[in-house]
Amino acid sequence: MKNGLEDVVAAETQLSHVDGEAGQLIIRGVSLDHLAGHASYEDVVALLFEGLLGPMPDRVELAKRLGEKRAEVFAHVGAIDDALLELPPVDIMRALIARLPDGEDLDTALRLLAAPAVFLPAALRMKSGEAPVAPTPALSHAADILAMLCAKVPSRQEVAALDAYLVTISDHGLNASTFASRVVASTKAGLTSSVLAAIGALKGPLHGGAPGPVLDMLDAIGTPENAEAWLSDALDHGERLMGFGHRVYRVRDPRADALKGALKRLIAAHPANRDRIRLAEEVEQSALAVLKVRKPDRPLDVNVEFYTALLLDALRFPRDAFTGVFAIGRTVGWIAHAREQALEGRLIRPRSLYVGPLPQQAA
Repeated sequence: MKNGLEDVVAAETQLSHVDGEAGQLIIRGVSLDHLAGHASYEDVVALLFEGLLGPMPDRVELAKRLGEKRAEVFAHVGAIDDALLELPPVDIMRALIARLPDGEDLDTALRLLAAPAVFLPAALRMKSGEAPVAPTPALSHAADILAMLCAKVPSRQEVAALDAYLVTISDHGLNASTFASRVVASTKAGLTSSVLAAIGALKGPLHGGAPGPVLDMLDAIGTPENAEAWLSDALDHGERLMGFGHRVYRVRDPRADALKGALKRLIAAHPANRDRIRLAEEVEQSALAVLKVRKPDRPLDVNVEFYTALLLDALRFPRDAFTGVFAIGRTVGWIAHAREQALEGRLIRPRSLYVGPLPQQAA
């Protein structure tokens, strides 16, 4: 038995390949290097859904139908009451998704893509005492998310940055939330059930809950000159450096570079956060140097969380919403894996090894 199923192959997939040794991510035959910054979220939806949900509409029709679904699910925002507003944003989002019907067709899938994109901005505005903003179906998915969040049409650079993020985190092999989605799909429960299970796995701090603390770390460090001393002190006290290390990658996480590139392009157009990225780059270099000395036997490099935090912060998402934004992007991968499992797999039912006491034999 391997604790945590380390290196255990539990599924065959055509959706994504994570090469931890080479630091490469391939999504449906296309390298992340090619997708990030070049493909839109709608492009990746078409790429991942192909062959899994019946005939796919062309890109224009797909974007139109996704926009219509955003308008449709906005009606559920009216169910947000004072009790729900006391919950973290990702839990509000999850509660509203639970109102949606289960199914296994393209209509259900597009509704599930639309739901978190609408529910999260609405929940964030209502938690701040502001009225939710209705979707604009004619906008792209990324543009509409930002418009619903900030109540204004976003800039072209902001849309490109969010698109790059959503594309970059759309799928990533058999991670915990994707595995949860496939387990539920193997029971034939339906796509809504699979997505809800995946969100439950995602919100755990060992999976999708870490980007926010990256900003806490940068705030605590304050200036580039403080980086090395602060990081060394954190390691002396047994603390984890947020945004470094990954369960699979033994070299640099390729998603980190994709998001760093998107962030730099955004800041070139909106220079208000220039000092922030300068601090982040100094912290990155100091952390890598300190980790190389302090933990020479462990391959610890920057991961996707580090530049995720900076990018989403620059787009004005509050840090307690980062897990929910991750869910917006990853839902397409969860749905694709769920359909692949339902179409080609069996009921997932591994064995456990009993290590408890045995009944005492009668004398």
